[in-house]
Amino acid sequence: MKEFWIYTALRVALFVGAFCIVFGVWYAITQDVPVLWAVVIAFLVSGVGSYVLLQQPRDAFAAKVEGRASRISEKFEATKAKEDED
Repeated sequence: MKEFWIYTALRVALFVGAFCIVFGVWYAITQDVPVLWAVVIAFLVSGVGSYVLLQQPRDAFAAKVEGRASRISEKFEATKAKEDED
């Protein structure tokens, strides 16, 4: 589950960074920032950024999940086959 926590931490960090940039730029221009809109824009920017920048951690997490699911499926099939023999 290390891959999950790494990917999650990177997503959170990317969102916080995007929020700080959006908030800072908006504040520098207008001196009045609607926080909800800053959050929405930061969410969109971090989503696109994570798609581009976090490809490798996302692939590592997906491979870990796929491997785990495969092992569980194999155990289930082995148990099912054993029950069928009895």
